[in-house]
Amino acid sequence: MTPRRTPTGAAVLQPEVTRAITEAVLDELAEAGYGRLSMEAVAKRAGVGKSALYRRWPSKEEMIAAVVADFSVHRAPSPDTGTLRGDVLASLQAVYEWITHPRFSRILPDLISEAGRNAEIADFARVAIGGPRRDLARVAFTRAIERGELPADANLEMAMDLIAGPIYWRLIVRRAEVAEGYLEEVTDLVLRALGAAERG
Repeated sequence: MTPRRTPTGAAVLQPEVTRAITEAVLDELAEAGYGRLSMEAVAKRAGVGKSALYRRWPSKEEMIAAVVADFSVHRAPSPDTGTLRGDVLASLQAVYEWITHPRFSRILPDLISEAGRNAEIADFARVAIGGPRRDLARVAFTRAIERGELPADANLEMAMDLIAGPIYWRLIVRRAEVAEGYLEEVTDLVLRALGAAERG
């Protein structure tokens, strides 16, 4: 979604109002879900008129897409700890915190269900959330190749799957707890799976 240029003479959008609307969208998604969320409820919760929403987004769907994408991509990991192990561990921690966020942990399963029924939502999640997050993760693995910690032909697509996959499966699908030391164990498994070189 490309940024739109404000037409000459158009009202300037107030950042504090945008923030209030964004918080209201996340709250409504967490409480009501995607299907039952309404522009009226968001406006009421944000303390604004519906026109404030439509000045920013032309539809409920675009509003939700923009808010969820912004929330998710801003929490995407882009660590540079100096080592592949440190970067993988930091990435896993960031994914864990994203998935277990008090509101987003209620929003994500609902969006996944909607995506199974709605191809547009599935495409949005892949392009607007998954794409940017994977691009950031790719940077860390590319640095590891340059440092000699990964082979030049390392499968980076699989590497990025390994960052999110175990945590998603454990928390969202199995609904199991993440015990102390779990992220460190997953880190070591990822490094072994990718054939990472030992650094000492």
